[in-house]
Amino acid sequence: MPLFRAVDEHALRKPRPRRWRLRNPLHESDWRAHEGVPSLTRLCLLNLADNMKEVWTKDYADNYLNHYVFRYIMGPFNLLPGDLVEELMWLLGCRKQLSRAALHLLLVPQLKNLSLVTCPSLVIPSLCVHIAACCQGLWSLDLSGALQLPSKFLCETLQTLPALRSLSLAGTPCDSSVIRTIVCRCRFLRHLDVSRCHLLSPAALLPLGGAAFSPSSLSPSPTPSASCSAPASSPSPLPLISLLALDVGFGEQTGDPAVAAAYLLLVLPGLERVALDELTQACCLIQHREFWKADEFADKLGIPRLEEVWRERIQGEQGKNWRKRREENSANKEDETEEEELILLNGYESEEEEVAGAEFPDFPDEAEDKAGVSSQSDLILNLRDVKGVSCDCVGSLSHLCPNITSMSLNIDVDGDISLFASSIRTWSNQLRALSVHHPGPLADLLPALQVAGSSLTSLTLEGVKTSPQTPLLEIIRGCPKLRDLHMSAEPPGTRQEEGADDHLGEPDLPQLPNLCSLSLSFSYEHSQMKPAMSWTSLQRVLKCLLIGSPSLEKLSFVSVPCPLNSVLWSLLFGANWARRQVRASACFPPTPLERLQRIDLRRTDVLMGTVNMIMRHSKRLRFVDLSHCWNINKVEYLNRKSCDRVQVVWV
Repeated sequence: MPLFRAVDEHALRKPRPRRWRLRNPLHESDWRAHEGVPSLTRLCLLNLADNMKEVWTKDYADNYLNHYVFRYIMGPFNLLPGDLVEELMWLLGCRKQLSRAALHLLLVPQLKNLSLVTCPSLVIPSLCVHIAACCQGLWSLDLSGALQLPSKFLCETLQTLPALRSLSLAGTPCDSSVIRTIVCRCRFLRHLDVSRCHLLSPAALLPLGGAAFSPSSLSPSPTPSASCSAPASSPSPLPLISLLALDVGFGEQTGDPAVAAAYLLLVLPGLERVALDELTQACCLIQHREFWKADEFADKLGIPRLEEVWRERIQGEQGKNWRKRREENSANKEDETEEEELILLNGYESEEEEVAGAEFPDFPDEAEDKAGVSSQSDLILNLRDVKGVSCDCVGSLSHLCPNITSMSLNIDVDGDISLFASSIRTWSNQLRALSVHHPGPLADLLPALQVAGSSLTSLTLEGVKTSPQTPLLEIIRGCPKLRDLHMSAEPPGTRQEEGADDHLGEPDLPQLPNLCSLSLSFSYEHSQMKPAMSWTSLQRVLKCLLIGSPSLEKLSFVSVPCPLNSVLWSLLFGANWARRQVRASACFPPTPLERLQRIDLRRTDVLMGTVNMIMRHSKRLRFVDLSHCWNINKVEYLNRKSCDRVQVVWV
């Protein structure tokens, strides 16, 4: 029973080691679609989750929640290893069963990762007090969407979490005082997400780069809870490798977002993943060394000028390269004879005397590098994952960041797509994930995708316009390694003429054997019951995708502008025939749709009989969405074949 007492020896027990990773609790299918027989541990956790509401939380809520205040609560949850408590919270979050009472029971000292993104309404000041008291060893905290949490309580909570490595405050009332608290208290932080924090200006992020970038003009009168002992206590930048800060600064506008982004790129040398407003404009400013544009910004805030910061970054890179080469030379000298070592030692001593007044000595093979210090392309950023990229300055990004493997790009209607196609050649053999928002014809993106598509494993296309002549098959053919393909588009404005030929027998039809997730969603009017069947030849593309993608686990066809039921029925009929032909064989390759776990068919012409065939054919299926399917009525939905393992949604 709950007791008011200090932590006992069981609560202090070190959790069993495991690889630290973040799990996305928003994917409910993750816990419903595990392959094979579940382990005994998982079965116990599932049973515990089933009884959580009626047994554990009910007893605590009825007898203790509103009557007592406990700092620590005795078990059984404080006796579990931290990773099992995290797993239980994840299960409850997926089921939408996390409550205030459940959180009080599960916030135990051995927790390392805490995500409340599935229940942001529960994140209130009193819960943060509980977190600060019970979970001071957290490595990862996600409070995204917690709108009811004032910045004062955010600061007080973060002051007690010095071990944090990952912090997500997206969509919260985070402001500059929270950033200063993070800089002072969370010195091990490697990932920070403050996207959609409208009370936070871009310039308020500068203290992440160290004490020299803590402008007094951005600092309101500090509260006792948010003030740090002294700015000098944190002179070095945080060891951030990931900074996500899109859509910030609506509350207060201080300076230029592009200039602030340029400062952050230069003062945080470890950054690999970045999402910043006007990121490409910042790269353009650095690439062309237009530092004078930031002078007014620097003088207003009382921080070092951008050119000084750039020079310090250049010198730091040179020093790093020099030390690396010196270590390599020292390692090579270990294999030489004693006589040669003495000769080299004398040579180094004379060299050190000659360059005693220089900041870094020059090696003969460094002459070319040293001569290029002032060149525009000398600085190379370590970015590998970038979001918020605009098409107009993507050329500067390709020069400064040649190691990018993941990119999210916005292309305006009047944007120069040819510039994007030429710049993307820099990453043509290494780009793994590409997301493009383009309110123009999908065909415009074909040249760029043909350049970079050979290495892509994830492709997202948003807002594109389609027509009956859209070369969707050519785009698919250019990306043979895709595992995830998502497209949201506008349907064709004109109806396609009847009589489109079906060429499924062509030997060069594209194959996507690794595709696991496929989503094609077309915009629609809510007042319109049926989408216009304006792209009948899309049937051929859908057949090709489904036949050539036997590994599909998640499938979503929403408001497709072509008949879909006949496509699915013919695939299932052919798959059943093929299965009967090879039934005598011990093993045979998977047939289309066989590995499906989730399927979304909203606003399509699918029939209930076809859905029943899919449920019989796909043994791993767990979820089906049939919302607004006009060929399915309530009687058919209620009389459908019952299947306990599949959840079916219809409205």
